[in-house]
Amino acid sequence: MLRNVLTLGRSLRSGQRLAITAKNASAQIQLQNQQRFFQMSAAVLHGHLKKPNPGEELHITFITKEGDQKTFEVAEGDNLLDIAQANHLDMEGACGGSCACSTCHVIVDPAYYDKIPEPDDDENDMLDLAFGLTETSRLGCQVHMTKELDGVRVALPTMTRNFLNKDMN
Repeated sequence: MLRNVLTLGRSLRSGQRLAITAKNASAQIQLQNQQRFFQMSAAVLHGHLKKPNPGEELHITFITKEGDQKTFEVAEGDNLLDIAQANHLDMEGACGGSCACSTCHVIVDPAYYDKIPEPDDDENDMLDLAFGLTETSRLGCQVHMTKELDGVRVALPTMTRNFLNKDMN
């Protein structure tokens, strides 16, 4: 934002003043003598994940491509794609979680697989395109954490196929 203010400041004509105010994590720039407004809100990444309430934490363990195990405390309702991306794990989610690719493919621990609702037809269609498909494969964007899944372990496959990428066309 500072670069934009400096650029805007250079374009002012003599006699014009620049007023900048900040309120509620928003910035507002107003040129005096003119009624032009520029508003910008702060970007928040993964703001849709909820912090679990004390005593209501659920646990999930991701097994990375390298075999490392990473355990996280999450809230009920969060999906595996959002959890992985919020914790900087290597899960692409090329379609943004709209069930239109297979880049959030995970392999669920067989002890927990039957506790997850059955995949719908769209998810099954996308899973058919996944690399390293197994009997317990699911799309991370379609699996939401519940109390029944507390302690679930999921493995990230060694590779994914991104058909949305221009390199695949």
